[in-house]
Amino acid sequence: MSLKSCHNFKDFRQLAKRRLPAPVFHYIDGAADDELTKARNTSAFDDVDLVPNVLAGVEDVDLSTTLFGKKLSMPLYCSPVAIQRLFHHEGERAVAKAAAKHDTMFGISSLSTVSVEEIEKLVDTPKMFQFYFHKDRGLNDNLLERAKAAKFDVLALTVDTITGGNRERDLRTGFTIPPKLTLASMLSFATHPMWGINYLTKPKFRLPHLEEYVSEGTSVNTSIGQYFSTMLDQSMNWNDAERLCAKWGGHFALKGIMSVEDAKKAVDIGCSGIMVSNHGGRQLDGGRAPFDQLAEIVDAVGDKIEVICEGGIQRGTHVLKALSIGAKACAGGRLYLYALAAAGQAGVERALNQYRNELERDMKLMGYTSVDQLRRSNLRFR
Repeated sequence: MSLKSCHNFKDFRQLAKRRLPAPVFHYIDGAADDELTKARNTSAFDDVDLVPNVLAGVEDVDLSTTLFGKKLSMPLYCSPVAIQRLFHHEGERAVAKAAAKHDTMFGISSLSTVSVEEIEKLVDTPKMFQFYFHKDRGLNDNLLERAKAAKFDVLALTVDTITGGNRERDLRTGFTIPPKLTLASMLSFATHPMWGINYLTKPKFRLPHLEEYVSEGTSVNTSIGQYFSTMLDQSMNWNDAERLCAKWGGHFALKGIMSVEDAKKAVDIGCSGIMVSNHGGRQLDGGRAPFDQLAEIVDAVGDKIEVICEGGIQRGTHVLKALSIGAKACAGGRLYLYALAAAGQAGVERALNQYRNELERDMKLMGYTSVDQLRRSNLRFR
């Protein structure tokens, strides 16, 4: 199987599985507990049908939208995801370049393997910094100031990782950052020699935003769940979020909002936007899917704040359904991470291009020429 044979989300996933050692693949692919919420994130879209119009003159389609004051060429962007160097040696650099080529936004994490300073020099596409609120206030201040100095356009505070989710696949495979060999994982690493060669010979695995402050994840092996549970501040509350918003002074979003009550509070503290998200089903299993919650949140705050549907996106039609409900844009991690693991920058470019082509084709089949024409009247709920 090669990159040229990847024509959809599932193809990229299959190629990524072939190219990654099992612990790394299952870190991307896995979720919490029985992984019911992860599955529902995508299946929720199947409960809604599209109703097309015809004879609409759809030769030219405009997919562009404006998000956080920046014009994007399509209403889909790459969510920030941690430790991308493990998925491919090009890591966040590949995603940044691919997003820039497609003129859309992308984000990097506090736990990224490339610094905000390098990303600033690398691309000028709209950029989001995912902020994890640590117990160490000095680290928090440093993260904010570095992102501000690097001219990131949006600060997104992740609010759904107050403790680590029960990611049982990681427990079985022994996945840690940095990776370590165990009896359970040794065979898988040995049977993926190219990953090992690239890991050892390409730029070293680093967490440049954290390495001066914490040893966990840098010089001391830890799981992501352990990191969230021990290093992040479990006392974080709405007052902290409001102070961070004010201190940032620019476009500020909360990533991980799932209730109408919290969406209203986000408006009250001055947020520019919210990501309706459950962290890819990796935290609370049995929780609602973003698409299931989208309508009531849009109805409550959609005229006051930008609402983004994040999670479960695998097709262009998923994006059109979310936009028809009232989302301003959609985002996701796995939608590009499998492609990154499969082929680096070329993989991410191919994935984004396929989503763009699907969106344009599906818009024409729906009878619309711009995304702002999409309405709930386009949908029928089963």
